[in-house]
Amino acid sequence: MIEIISVANQKGGVGKTTTAVNLAASLAIADKKVLLIDADPQANATSSLGFYKNDYEYNLYHVLIGSKNINEVILNTTLPTLDIIPSNIGLVGIEREFEEFDDKEMILKKRIKELKKDYDYIIIDTPPTLGLITINALNASDSVIIPVQTEFFALEGLSQLLNTIKLLKREKNPKLKIKGVLPTMYSSQNNLSKHVLAELRRFFRDKMFIFDKDNKENILVIPRNVRLAEAPSFGKPIILYDIKSKGAVAYEMLAKKILESNE
Repeated sequence: MIEIISVANQKGGVGKTTTAVNLAASLAIADKKVLLIDADPQANATSSLGFYKNDYEYNLYHVLIGSKNINEVILNTTLPTLDIIPSNIGLVGIEREFEEFDDKEMILKKRIKELKKDYDYIIIDTPPTLGLITINALNASDSVIIPVQTEFFALEGLSQLLNTIKLLKREKNPKLKIKGVLPTMYSSQNNLSKHVLAELRRFFRDKMFIFDKDNKENILVIPRNVRLAEAPSFGKPIILYDIKSKGAVAYEMLAKKILESNE
C-alpha cells in the first residue's frame, strides 16, 4: 500500500531537503519504488539528485497549473527505483495562479491520484513556508516528517506548524498524521545540541523515531556530518556518495523505521 509523506517545517535550514532526498534514496535502496516530488521553488532536491534547470523542460509548476500530465514530467534517477518530479523557480508565483481554482488547497492531491499505483512511497519536499504549496503537500499526504535542527531557536514556529496540521486534519485531510519529529544536525560534542534534544524529547516523546541499542531506547538523530553536507554538490544522495558515513547510516535507519511502521 502506498504511503505519501511530506517533509515539512516552515523554518528554513533545518534539513528538509536533505531528509527528503536521502529518505527517498534509502527507501529505493530497500527495493521500494519511490517518487520524490520537489515542491520547493529553490529546487534543491532536484539538484541534489544531479538535475539542473537546463536538463529538463517541464516541472511541478506545469503539473499544478494543469498544462502537463504528472506522468510527463517524471525523471528517472541513477537509482533504478527512484524517480523525481523536478521543481523550478517558477513555482514562486504559482499561488497567484491558484486563485483561479475552486479547491486550491487540494490541487496536488488530485494530480497525484493519476500515479499512485506506480509507487510504494511518494516523498514531498516542501518550501520553508506555510503557504499554499505546503498546504497542498500536506493535504495530499498520509503523514508528515518534521525535521528540527538541534540548535538555538529550534522550537521556534513549531507550534504554528502543529496547529496547521491539526486544522488540516480536522477540515481537509482526516488521515494526516505526524510520522515523526526528526532531530537534525546533531552533535554529541555540543552541549546545545544535547539540550535541544532533551527539550524535543520532553515535548515530543511519543512522536520521535525510537530504536533499541545496548538495551536502551535511543532517539534517532541525523548527525552533523561533513559527507552529508558535501553530497548535494556532487548530485548524489549520501547513500551513493559515502554509504559508510554517519549520515548514510542515520538515513538508512530512518528508512528502516518507516518500513517497520508499515509492516
